[in-house]
Amino acid sequence: MNFYKYHALGNDYLVIDPRDWPTEFTPPQIARICHRNYGVGSDGILWGPLPGQSGAPFALRIFNPDGGEAQKSGNGLRIFCRYLFDQGLVRHTPFRVHTRGGVVEATVHDGGRTITVAMGGVRFDSTAVPVAGAPREVIRETMRVDGESLTFTSATVGNPHCVIERPGTTVADVHRLGPLIERHANFPERTNVQFMTVRDRNAIEILIWERGAGYTLASGSSSSAAAAVAHRLGLVDRTVTVHMPGGTIAIEIGDNYAITMTGPVTRVAQGTMSPEMLENCNE
Repeated sequence: MNFYKYHALGNDYLVIDPRDWPTEFTPPQIARICHRNYGVGSDGILWGPLPGQSGAPFALRIFNPDGGEAQKSGNGLRIFCRYLFDQGLVRHTPFRVHTRGGVVEATVHDGGRTITVAMGGVRFDSTAVPVAGAPREVIRETMRVDGESLTFTSATVGNPHCVIERPGTTVADVHRLGPLIERHANFPERTNVQFMTVRDRNAIEILIWERGAGYTLASGSSSSAAAAVAHRLGLVDRTVTVHMPGGTIAIEIGDNYAITMTGPVTRVAQGTMSPEMLENCNE
């Protein structure tokens, strides 16, 4: 089984073409492949291109290293688009990709090293995210986690996000609070978590705990959601640079919180996985 490995600001994925693995992965197989000791090692698997849907010529499924499936991933989409470009399936003109979280439009720049993705509109409605409780916009609410009172705003960009306003958050804090927030009763489908600090009107910083993946150096959908939340709260303008441990992503916020994300992609390796790696992993 062939694989192609890329990273987007340290967030690494394996692209596996369905022609090499035509049947859906089992959760234990996904976990084994993504494991950094027992498998190839990655923050997830991009399974595609699949037959197009909803007017998009390409479709993609995204799997987290815990074996679950993600609706959307900004970094994963940029990586997948770079793969399509490297395989000669797209050029520098815009094209569309279908994900479980909706259809996006992408454009490849710089020979594949930079990708722009129109991520779609961000919503703050509790029924869309989803967030437990009465229907409402989830703006600057509070919850109690590990003895702390945290202020959060929830949003969806095709997948759920919880943006915490908590300047001074450390990586240790993310590891402590992230898994508790991800599985908090507020979030019936769990949630991605961003700990946000606003630098100025055009820049924010975030530390990230991803649903199904854990602490992550960078995330495109997290950048999109956090920038939209900061703008919704009146803290930033429409052009925002999102700073993360892995690097920066440029976000443009349009009408109705439509997000355009631009960031880099790096090709790492390609190779062949041995079937031996997957022996006994379904037991």
